[in-house]
Amino acid sequence: FVGAEVLFADVDPDTGLMGPDELEAALIRAEDEGVNPAAVYPVALTGQRADPIAIRDIAERNGLTVVTDACHALGTRFERDGVTIQAGDARHAAMEVFSFHPVKTIAMGEGGAVTTNDARLAESLRLLRNHGITRDPQRFRNRNDSRAPGGDINPWYYEMHALGFNYRVSDINCALGLSQLKKLGRFTARRRALAARYDSVIGRLSPTVRPVARVPGCSPAWHLYAVLIDFEDVGVNRATLMARLREAGVGAQVHYFPVHRQPYYRDRYGDQSLPGADAYYARTLSLPLYPAMADDDVDYVIDALEKALG
Repeated sequence: FVGAEVLFADVDPDTGLMGPDELEAALIRAEDEGVNPAAVYPVALTGQRADPIAIRDIAERNGLTVVTDACHALGTRFERDGVTIQAGDARHAAMEVFSFHPVKTIAMGEGGAVTTNDARLAESLRLLRNHGITRDPQRFRNRNDSRAPGGDINPWYYEMHALGFNYRVSDINCALGLSQLKKLGRFTARRRALAARYDSVIGRLSPTVRPVARVPGCSPAWHLYAVLIDFEDVGVNRATLMARLREAGVGAQVHYFPVHRQPYYRDRYGDQSLPGADAYYARTLSLPLYPAMADDDVDYVIDALEKALG
């Protein structure tokens, strides 16, 4: 997409996701501002994803390629009109990308994966991850160099067809990742059970604290358990609240500081008005969520949060 222009889409202030409505609004704004985007990058957050069918349909009508950031959504399903869509099947996107960083649903130390159903894109990705090198005899261009006098392929021969990079994950990391994949069902089930436990006990803090809004049709493999807190109403700022939780042995985090307010993007594209993203950021806090947690740990976290809020 060299030469394509960048436009920031807003997000739903209660889910943190760019859904169909936000995408439509961004495209109207693009037309008004004379911006000509070539692709759309929907991002899964906490484990939820916006309607992939609706986003694909909007993108196709506007000549956009869809590349989905599914790093939080490994194991997530989306159902609509009797159709079940598994994150990573790339049925409604040109590509979907995943991360296997240590805090993700499955971990392999570092690295990630890209899924696609497009053979041309798959071949390009293989080239880019491996210095632009191919060892496929069907793709060799230099017949004289690639073949021995008898016509057989020289066993040492390879060709560089593009300016690629060393994006390969190590064999050790991949072995760990493959073993983790076998446990994905168990990890996902436990994360869902813990999220349900949070949902069942957090009601007593409503309306000051509530879970992020749920996306209809989405069955998330929860990566994060995020809540929305009315800090102004409770009279405690977020930094103070996190410090109190830390004193109680509870780690909390903020996911995330908005991209459009990061210095790199602000310097490059100027100030952006994204009230949904700002509203979500102002209220969000991520509570502990990992498969080894016990139900009693969830209760402890909510008790600590209630005390920290005063």
